[in-house]
Amino acid sequence: MKLRDIAHSRTGDKGDISNISVIAFDEKDYPLIEAAVTVERVKALFREIVHGDVVRYAIPSIGALNFVMQKALGGGVTRSLALDAHGKCLASALLDLEIPDRAA
Repeated sequence: MKLRDIAHSRTGDKGDISNISVIAFDEKDYPLIEAAVTVERVKALFREIVHGDVVRYAIPSIGALNFVMQKALGGGVTRSLALDAHGKCLASALLDLEIPDRAA
């Protein structure tokens, strides 16, 4: 299934740093999201545009993960030649990630 089936996202950017939060719709799905959406998978997904570290912060009390991606915006949002390679576009790509189906 797609991550978007069980989660939504919020984004932000500052300079050349982008962050994407993934928030479970239902807290019972948080352990699946935590296991499936790893730093390695996020780095692999954005390997063409993220040229720095990716750090994951887990916030179980609200069923969320926050990924902070360094050197992710082509020098910064206002300096990038990309049409919109930040914010909602990156979140949409992350929410399209395939994750295991819930256990029956």
